Amino acid sequence: MPLQKLRNFLDEQGVRYVLIVHSPAYTAQEIAASAHIPGKKLAKTVMAKVDGQMSMFVLPATYHLDLDKCKMAMNVKEVELATEEEFKYLFPECEIGAMPPFGNLYGLPVYACKELAENDEIAFNAGSHRELIKLPFKDFERLAKPEILDISMKM
Repeated sequence: MPLQKLRNFLDEQGVRYVLIVHSPAYTAQEIAASAHIPGKKLAKTVMAKVDGQMSMFVLPATYHLDLDKCKMAMNVKEVELATEEEFKYLFPECEIGAMPPFGNLYGLPVYACKELAENDEIAFNAGSHRELIKLPFKDFERLAKPEILDISMKM
């Protein structure tokens, strides 16, 4: 979803947000530092297969997805990280690894870790490695409709 399409969607939904442009950065920790955002408030998107179904997980930059916790919390047999090759076709208009955490707009289930839900606001990639959107967590929750679970562990 190009930045303009994402902005149009947020505008149509009446969401107040801030666009942050930063120098190119590729890891969540680099992005947080470049944009001067605490790692706990920077939402990173992790793609994984849940019993073979591609799914989107959203967690703070300072956390990692705990696959065993996922299996227990979701009551499923298998959760495995997806490779870029497996998911890049799902987000053709986004730079690889910079997709926004709105899996629902791509027909994907969205799961957010409970630590992310503790924030009043979050920031996330807006389809590129140079732009972030910052908005209230409650608006992200209302629009993406993530299932909030205990699925991560602090790095």
